[in-house]
Amino acid sequence: MRTQVVIIGAGPSGLLLSQLLHLAGIASVVLERRSAQHVLSRIRAGVLEQGLADMLERAGVGARMHAEGLPHDGFAISVGETRLRIDLKALTGGKSVLVYGQTEITRDLMEAHAERDADVIYEADHVTPLGFDGDTPKVSYMREGVTHEINCDFICGCDGFHGVSRSSVPDQAFTVFEKVYPFGWLGILAHVPPVDHELIYANHARGFALASMRSHALSRYYIQVPTSTHTDDWPDKAIWQELKTRLGDEAASAMETGPSIEKGIAPLRSFVCEPLRFGRLFLAGDAGHIVPPTGAKGLNLAASDIHYLSEALIEYYGEKSQAGLDAYSQKALARIWKAERFSWWMTMLLHQFPTLGPFDARMQRAEMDYLVSSRAAQTALAENYVGLPY
Repeated sequence: MRTQVVIIGAGPSGLLLSQLLHLAGIASVVLERRSAQHVLSRIRAGVLEQGLADMLERAGVGARMHAEGLPHDGFAISVGETRLRIDLKALTGGKSVLVYGQTEITRDLMEAHAERDADVIYEADHVTPLGFDGDTPKVSYMREGVTHEINCDFICGCDGFHGVSRSSVPDQAFTVFEKVYPFGWLGILAHVPPVDHELIYANHARGFALASMRSHALSRYYIQVPTSTHTDDWPDKAIWQELKTRLGDEAASAMETGPSIEKGIAPLRSFVCEPLRFGRLFLAGDAGHIVPPTGAKGLNLAASDIHYLSEALIEYYGEKSQAGLDAYSQKALARIWKAERFSWWMTMLLHQFPTLGPFDARMQRAEMDYLVSSRAAQTALAENYVGLPY
């Protein structure tokens, strides 16, 4: 079998890249290790920058997003007793974000692929990128006990942090920059109305908390917990009580509680792999970088990779120019590091660090005091939150 581009990973990044290439007349095959049902079962972040929303619209999958997504013009942030609303629209000249679940984006993209009978192969085992350091790359995989090979021009690794794409590259070919944080987020999803119409980020003496949502009737909450925590340590009743404590009296009085329908613990890390190109293999999304979820940048940062990569491939096939491909890694990394900085800053501001002392606690308070008193500081926060330009 032969195609122009093989995409490894059928999450939102891989499917979005496939859809954009299809609209430009470029053939691709998407390989996914798990089943379609498993991919749809992954509950992830859902705060979309304007750039991602625009890209989904260009890809022809924006109708349900616009119908069901929740526009957010601001959010609340608090450290200790100090609370501030960040007015995104006022601070950025009219920009905002859209709350729409990553699962729903994946579903919309899957439906678009099904309508055009796209080549998406689920449950592909032992996926292996080969020959990407030369002119004739290919990808082998096994399905139902039979080994297959796909010859191609380029391979795009959109298969996440634990995927095969980056692990297929020799260790000496790239440099890793990483920071692992000494805590995680315990998250729950529940069929209850959100506590507020906007997100609330809080740094309480007991730790970080976040009140978020997926819809008007589906709420997503998080609390900071030690990395050694197990979900069994936290029954629903204890989580709701902790959320009320950390989010404050106003949120507590408005909070409706109910049984969790999903519960899990996510570790926090900052991670960047440099470069993102290895011959004819390109990394995008979590395969090349991870951000802590505090700044809502993970999915959006993957989308900016897809923007640069899709434009580079379209330029290559349309204009026979390799300029975009040659510049992909540098362009993507320039934006990645800005998002890493912002996510690191938000994480440092909003979490309790068990290894830090009184000085660092005072620095958090001073940072928050400055944010409250400075429109320039609020503008910098808002500009990063709604998304830096591509």
